[in-house]
Amino acid sequence: MAAFARSAPCWVDVQLPDLEAGKRFYGELFGWTFRAGDGPYADAFSGGKLVAALAAKQDGRMPTAWGIYFATDDIVASTARIREAGGQVITEPVRAGRAGALAQAADPGGAVFGLWQAGDREGFQKQNEPVSFCWTEVYTRQKDRVDAFYEKVFGFQGTELDVSGADASGAAGPGTAESGVDFRMWSPAGTEPGPETAVGGRSVITDAFPAEMPSYFLSYFAVQDCNSTAGHAVRLGGRISAPPFDIPHGRMAVLQDDQGAVFGVLQPPVSEKGAE
Repeated sequence: MAAFARSAPCWVDVQLPDLEAGKRFYGELFGWTFRAGDGPYADAFSGGKLVAALAAKQDGRMPTAWGIYFATDDIVASTARIREAGGQVITEPVRAGRAGALAQAADPGGAVFGLWQAGDREGFQKQNEPVSFCWTEVYTRQKDRVDAFYEKVFGFQGTELDVSGADASGAAGPGTAESGVDFRMWSPAGTEPGPETAVGGRSVITDAFPAEMPSYFLSYFAVQDCNSTAGHAVRLGGRISAPPFDIPHGRMAVLQDDQGAVFGVLQPPVSEKGAE
């Protein structure tokens, strides 16, 4: 398993009230299989490769949501940078057995994310392929503070885009479905900023959304047929938050599972699927 570059998205998991119901939903939707982990936790596999995990919520006050984790080679130093940059450390670094160490934090706008320092487990064994993780982006109302935060904490280099419906990297969400929404792509330190090197992005929560909507991360899974996946999600008891629509690099939708966790799906254009 190849190691992840520092600050690259390396893992996703979802906190659910009903773990078994979650396994049924994602098993049917994505064809994932599951292996029990330690405690109320199940690793998800696609084609025998690790793609995500499902966990039973231990506290009913926790959100039912997908969480994103960024790779770090020094989790203590990373949490220190989070505080220095105006973020909040929610969960101090803790060992996850021999797998690695994790921490939870929030940016200055309140969006929550995780850190992962690999031990025996690096993270995804499959990504940017059908039914695996392919993109993440944060939605915020405090773009200036948040942009500076991610640049300082993770060393991201930004590329500003003024988008209508999507950003040039092929990812979009509810906040980018309107004309003129400002979007910033993140490229790792040491790379040439732009769509080819981008690992995630930042969008703005516009006035079209309720004032009480909090900042959040939206993560995407690649699919072979966006329309079919959206319809299948509804048949399984889920909902469509943003119906399928075309963007420069494919077709996307935003969905909710049958317990309310929100995620995006992205179908690459035919030219990018030839090798699949």
